[in-house]
Amino acid sequence: MQNIPYPPPRPLSVGEVLDLSFRIYRASVISCLLFAALGVIMNQLPKLYAVGGGATVMESVMRPTPGLAYSSLALAGALLGLLFNGAVVLRQYHIVSGQPAGGELAASARRVPGMLLLLLLIILMVVVGVMIVAPAFLFGGTTRILAGVLLCLPLLYGLVAISCSFTAMLVAPMGAAGAFARSWRLTSGNFWRLVLIFSVGGVILLVLYLLTSGVAGVILGIFGRGDVAVITATLAVVIVAVGALAIPFYTALGLAVFGDLTARKEGTDLAQRIAAT
Repeated sequence: MQNIPYPPPRPLSVGEVLDLSFRIYRASVISCLLFAALGVIMNQLPKLYAVGGGATVMESVMRPTPGLAYSSLALAGALLGLLFNGAVVLRQYHIVSGQPAGGELAASARRVPGMLLLLLLIILMVVVGVMIVAPAFLFGGTTRILAGVLLCLPLLYGLVAISCSFTAMLVAPMGAAGAFARSWRLTSGNFWRLVLIFSVGGVILLVLYLLTSGVAGVILGIFGRGDVAVITATLAVVIVAVGALAIPFYTALGLAVFGDLTARKEGTDLAQRIAAT
C-alpha cells in the first residue's frame, strides 16, 4: 500500500491537491472497481428496462418510457447508485487513512437516508438558483447573455460551497444539515481556488471519456457493421467501463479537497481526530 498521509498534515497548493487525488486514485481504483461498476449499472436500470422493451439506446436516453415500472426503476437505481458511490468513498478513505478495508457497503447503507436528504437540500438550492437566473430571459440579445452569466454566479458559488457535503457526511458521520453547513464553512474563502481544481478535474474526466469513446468507435467500426445488438452491447460495456474508472477519480478528488480544506480551516489536530473515527 502506498504511504499517503491523510488528512494532509498541512494545507496544500492546487497542484498538491491534484497530486493527492491521483495518489488516492492509483491506490484505490482496483479495489473500488466493483462498487463503481455496480453504481453505474444501477443508475442505468431504467434505460436497460427501456432497451429490453425494444427501444434503441438513443431512444432510452432521449425519450424515456413513462410508467410506474420505469419510475420505480429510476428511483431504485438512484438509491442504489448513492449506496455504491458512498461505498467507493468509504473504501478510498479506509485505504488512504490506513484503516482495514471492509464493511463499506453496510456503512454506506446506513447513510443512504442522510444522503437522500442532502440531495434534496441541493436540489432545493438549485431550484432557487434557477429562479434567480430566470429574469435574464426578460431581456434579449447580448443583454440576456450578460444578465444570465451574472445571475448564474450565485448558483455556481452555492454549488462550489456544498461540494464537500457528501464527503463530509461519509467520512465524518453527521446529518444532512450538518454536512451541508460544514461544507459551506470549509469552502468559504476558497471559491476561485476550488473552481480551478474542479475545472482541471473536469478536463481530466473529459479526456478519459473522449479516449474511451474513441476506442469504442474503433471497436464498433471493426465489429459492429450495422449490427444493432453488437452496437448496443458495446455501448453498454463502454458506459459501465468509463463510469467504473471515472467514479473513483472524482471521489478521490473530493477526498483530496476535503482533506486539504480540513487542514486549512480546522487545523491538523482536528483532521487527525477525524482520521481516527
